Amino acid sequence: SNNLDRPYLPPEIRPQLLPQIPNPSRRTHTSQVFLFRSLFRSTSSEYCRSKENNRMFGRAPKKSDNTKYYEILGVPQNASQDDLKKAYRKAAIKNHPDKGGDPEKFKELAQAYEVLSDPEKREIYDQYGEDALKEGMGGGGGGHDPFDIFQSFFGGNPFGGGGGSSRGRRQRRGEDVIHPLKVSLEELYNGTSKKLSLSRNPDTVTGDIVFVLQQKEHPKFKRKGDDIFVEHTLSLTEALCGFQFILTHLDNRQLLIKSQPGEVVKPDQFKAINDEGMPMYQRPFMRGKLYIHFSVDFPDSLTADQCKALEAVLPARASIQMTDMELDECEETTLHDVNIEEEMRRKQSQEAYDEDEEMHGGAQRVQCAQQ
Repeated sequence: SNNLDRPYLPPEIRPQLLPQIPNPSRRTHTSQVFLFRSLFRSTSSEYCRSKENNRMFGRAPKKSDNTKYYEILGVPQNASQDDLKKAYRKAAIKNHPDKGGDPEKFKELAQAYEVLSDPEKREIYDQYGEDALKEGMGGGGGGHDPFDIFQSFFGGNPFGGGGGSSRGRRQRRGEDVIHPLKVSLEELYNGTSKKLSLSRNPDTVTGDIVFVLQQKEHPKFKRKGDDIFVEHTLSLTEALCGFQFILTHLDNRQLLIKSQPGEVVKPDQFKAINDEGMPMYQRPFMRGKLYIHFSVDFPDSLTADQCKALEAVLPARASIQMTDMELDECEETTLHDVNIEEEMRRKQSQEAYDEDEEMHGGAQRVQCAQQ
């Protein structure tokens, strides 16, 4: 069309493009016309951006590092304003000179936050880096006092009460608060959130809050380091012929536990399941083991027929190589049930009583001898 045949060209770039303009009378070169239109739009756009840059900086700025400020704050380049505020708040409090922080680091944090929190400055920094920002702003790239930025961010002096510069006086650091926190084994296994209300003195630099986790007793599971232990009782039939049961884990998952074909479980035997224990410290994707401690519930007695049936399938009894005469000479005994733990406690109490009697009796004998 006529508009494409005679486009408006800025004087500065007209000599560069005029040799490439096709002859308007030669309509056969349609592809050249479209090529020129694309070239014109691209070049014209670049020209406008160049003019804007020259207006701001006096010349087209050179690109430089545009990641440093994000690295200082520890945020990605697509961080939101809320992310920037959270990162600056945490890092600035940690590195504040009144809390023993590094003054240079504190200054860098303020400079990075000042630039990235301003949308216009951030856009310039993202496109051209720190050098272009310094040129466009007349040097410094953010020359405000870092303490002023800190105080304006927190709405005053967070380490003092009555105004005044935080540089002019040292604030007393408060003591650390040790807070015991009772948690269940389920909460340790799955994770949890707790709320805590504290009061603090505005005239002091706050100390740290140290949480001491105290695990509550669990009715079913026991924890030892990264491992979890659970007790399970089998019947004699299950121990000899195989078993299968469902175990509800701490996260309410249902675990199917079963023995191998032909496997016999002995009393007081342990079995382990890998990767079903507690999450490991600083290795959250690795877990300890789940140990199952088996006990076997034996029947109190058997009938004669049951004994014969068992003898038919179980290994033969151990035979005694003795004659009838030798057996007649042996003294026969009788076994009785006993609670071994109760027996041991009774013996210890008796021994302690006997020791007391000996001490008092000896003292009386010494007194008699002196008289």
